[in-house]
Amino acid sequence: MAVSQELLEILVCPVCKESVALTEDKSGLKCPACHRVYPIRDDIPVMLVDEARVEE
Repeated sequence: MAVSQELLEILVCPVCKESVALTEDKSGLKCPACHRVYPIRDDIPVMLVDEARVEE
């Protein structure tokens, strides 16, 4: 089971409050503003700043 579309519509980056989107490989949620990628583990988004990695 993947992250539901309803959940994706309400999730925002905890740092800059921008909407996040699934990465191409569907392993994380990326913020387009600050470029943080939050991991998805066992179909649960981990929206903790300490768990995120920064990508360009």
